[in-house]
Amino acid sequence: MKKYSKWILSLMAAGVLTACGAEDATEDNNATDSATNEENTEEYEELIMGFVPSSDAENIADNAQPLADYLEEALGIPVTAQVTTDYVGLVEAMRTGQTQIGFLPAFGYVQAAERGDIEVVAKSIRFGSGSYVAQYNVPADSDIQDFDDLVNSEGLVWAFPGYSSTSGYLFPGVEFLNAGIDDLEGKFQHLEVQGHDNALLQLLDGNADFATTFDDARGNLSDEIEDIEDQIRVVGYTDPIPNDTVSLYGGMPDDLKEDITNAFLSMEDNEEALQAMHEIYEWDGIEPAEDSEYDIVRDAYEAFEDLID
Repeated sequence: MKKYSKWILSLMAAGVLTACGAEDATEDNNATDSATNEENTEEYEELIMGFVPSSDAENIADNAQPLADYLEEALGIPVTAQVTTDYVGLVEAMRTGQTQIGFLPAFGYVQAAERGDIEVVAKSIRFGSGSYVAQYNVPADSDIQDFDDLVNSEGLVWAFPGYSSTSGYLFPGVEFLNAGIDDLEGKFQHLEVQGHDNALLQLLDGNADFATTFDDARGNLSDEIEDIEDQIRVVGYTDPIPNDTVSLYGGMPDDLKEDITNAFLSMEDNEEALQAMHEIYEWDGIEPAEDSEYDIVRDAYEAFEDLID
């Protein structure tokens, strides 16, 4: 079984090196008047893999077991799936190193990377793409036909899942700002409803004029409302948003992070593990990801950082 170590750098007091022979003196010459770092190790006997609840998986821990088994076999370390109450809890657990592997959405990753040593290594593929868009929804009988109508109308009620939702608020909000709307709360009546499904239901109940959700959130309600696509129209889409991530606690040794990354990128060869991710978050596949891909999300976050925090 492989064993890996968590590296903890502790600064040792600087001291004058005594000569222990000409060869040693030459090798240590540059360290004579500087501090010396000693690397201590603490072995990982278990890896924690963090999830947050979704509308598509009520029993994530159970559904994730095939994935945990796959990673445990690939890494030689026990892997346990844990479910946090929300993304804030998962971000904090990863920031402190209590959770080493996290499935974070784009915005959650940006927050985590800003607050701690968190690295993105992979992202999901859905419908053949590593990105998705947000959409603007209106009731079918609305006079609103496109994004410009939203910008040019006054007093509209905007239903959205939450201020921290990447597709539900941040990206649509940035597009409104770029369209010249300086005061979103003055322009629209905000209706925060906690959930993409709920945002759409506000349209059907007559409580909102438009709603912003991921593409296509109407599918979540199609079992309950068979003609929902006839009742709710889509009048526009945002720029692409990078998909949700596999993120790692950066304090782990590089070789362990590399092995975890390779295991995830090889997951498509393991039908059980991939099926587990599809059941949990509807992943169809997985591909490498880099931090720079999420700069567009950082821009959105910076625009609303005071409101979110």
